[in-house]
Amino acid sequence: MSDELVVKDGAEVLSHPFMKQIVIQLRAMDGYGTYDTWSDAQVLDPIILTKARRREIPVVGDPDETVISRVKAYYNGIAQMIEKETGIMAVPVINLTHEGFGRSMITAGKLVVLDKTLRDVHRFGFDSPEKLIGEAEKLVTKAVELIKKFPEVAEM
Repeated sequence: MSDELVVKDGAEVLSHPFMKQIVIQLRAMDGYGTYDTWSDAQVLDPIILTKARRREIPVVGDPDETVISRVKAYYNGIAQMIEKETGIMAVPVINLTHEGFGRSMITAGKLVVLDKTLRDVHRFGFDSPEKLIGEAEKLVTKAVELIKKFPEVAEM
């Protein structure tokens, strides 16, 4: 991967609530302290896969622990945003095979508010920070709508 950051330090996109949340999640999963000296832009950079970066990743491959932690951080961040908007605890459940296929679900009470099939997790990422935010906002909005539609199930 290129050494140049896609998201620059101080970029306005870093102040978006979801970007802040995903940085918190990634830092929380960093058991070795690798991210302690990194800026938020450096922590977020690997999840942004430009076309050039995506070309460098083989089409077939198994995800490593770093990529899996990014997937977990993304869905944890979405769960936190759902919880922030609704006041109801949202819990992500991620099941992956060693080949990078599986499913991510987020539940609120007994209600499944998000269900995504995961494929080619070794290539997990977004074309730009704006697409990362856009996709997350779309998922959060749908989840919040479900909770509002079925509050009695979400509060169980």
